[in-house]
Amino acid sequence: MSSQPNSPEARDVAYHLHSYTNARLHEANGPLVIERGEGVYVEDGEGKRYIEAMSGLWSVALGWGEERLVEAAARQMRKLPYYHTFTHKSHGPVIELAEKLVGMAPVPMSKAYFTNSGSEANDTVIKMLWYRANALGQPQKKKIISRVKGYHGVTLASASLTGLPNNHRSFDLPIERVLHTMTPHHWREGQPGESEEDFATRCADELDALIEREGADTIAAFIGEPVMGAGGVIVPPATYWEKIQAVLARHDVLLVADEVITGFGRTGNMFGSQTFGIRPDIMTLSKQLTSSYIPMSALLINERVYQPLAEESGAIGTFGHGYTAAGHPVGAAVALENLAIIEERDLVGRVRDLAPLMQSRLRRFAEHPLVGEARGVGLMGAVELVTDKTSKTALEKPGALGAAVFAELQSRGVIGRAIGDAIAFCPPLIISEAQLDTVFDTLASALDAVQKQLGDHAVSAVASPAPGGADAGEVRTDRGA
Repeated sequence: MSSQPNSPEARDVAYHLHSYTNARLHEANGPLVIERGEGVYVEDGEGKRYIEAMSGLWSVALGWGEERLVEAAARQMRKLPYYHTFTHKSHGPVIELAEKLVGMAPVPMSKAYFTNSGSEANDTVIKMLWYRANALGQPQKKKIISRVKGYHGVTLASASLTGLPNNHRSFDLPIERVLHTMTPHHWREGQPGESEEDFATRCADELDALIEREGADTIAAFIGEPVMGAGGVIVPPATYWEKIQAVLARHDVLLVADEVITGFGRTGNMFGSQTFGIRPDIMTLSKQLTSSYIPMSALLINERVYQPLAEESGAIGTFGHGYTAAGHPVGAAVALENLAIIEERDLVGRVRDLAPLMQSRLRRFAEHPLVGEARGVGLMGAVELVTDKTSKTALEKPGALGAAVFAELQSRGVIGRAIGDAIAFCPPLIISEAQLDTVFDTLASALDAVQKQLGDHAVSAVASPAPGGADAGEVRTDRGA
């Protein structure tokens, strides 16, 4: 950190409380201040360039500096910089975007509802499910099942859905009516000799037993990411989603697909639901919707969800929910231009073309002494770090090994993300083959450097997991932490 008292770093420490950051460690170390971005690169205040191999927060699909998005925002700013969608009001961009998203959906959907973030979208889902249950005369049918290591946001309700302990600790979470079932991570949770298919059956059986124990008439919905992102890029085992959906159908439980990370091309299809054969009743969308050039999120709901909501709003006189900036005209204009670029440049096809290179480069790391598992799909993936491959354990302090590799990687000009003892990658959809090779060549050198440090007993001195690293600890599978 710069020692100058008026430097951006010093002022940040003095005035700014950061998300997903150890505040005391931040006081000592300060921030990495990013000043500009172009393509897949970002640049700090000293002019050092980094490949941003996490797309910011899983989200900058088109990379930095896409002038068409800038111009779309400017045009809309000049025409109608703001209007709301309360009390029968609307505007052109939000109408066009709602029509576009409903038309793009991988299964029949009825309506789009707009919010400002993935957290708000999933929070709104909970309220809709409760509202719907009351509309149907089922006031007891309000519990929602999420998964250990699932990530669905940080508002009071969406953080309760999230199955990561540090999103619950000292926040007095989770709230009631939220349940958690097991993580579909075959490498970590599978039993000796258990195939992926048998493990998927066990996951489905546990969900079935949880629903039976609680009573199917009390369960409103199951929520899941097609691929678990912030939990460590956990790709579901073969047949998992098929078996989970069979359980939900048998018990008349709605399915919510959290596509906040996987939507708009990330897995090699427009939606992760297409990649894994998921047929959701509700979808939540954000991040790559606008390439994060402006905050925006959306829910898509089918007729089965919409009709009871509409009926209840008629009985009450209003659907009493909404956000000042929801459906913002500038956000909608940017989203429409962003989606147009994704389609015109066939970036979903580009992901399919690049995925073999990314996944083959990732999987080669499984041979490295510090890697227990390499996994991913499309243009997202992770390496799980260990010091003992047999026991699948890392250093005594959880997250220390991940923090060490993260630091070495960033010092060499590549930004990934430490998620406990996993290092995740989620590069912009515009990344080139050569840039992907640079990312993984740099990871190789970072791993080798940390391996050498381990030999010199230096890694044990790491003080804290890297900023932004999600806790990979356990959450109880009944009512959360």
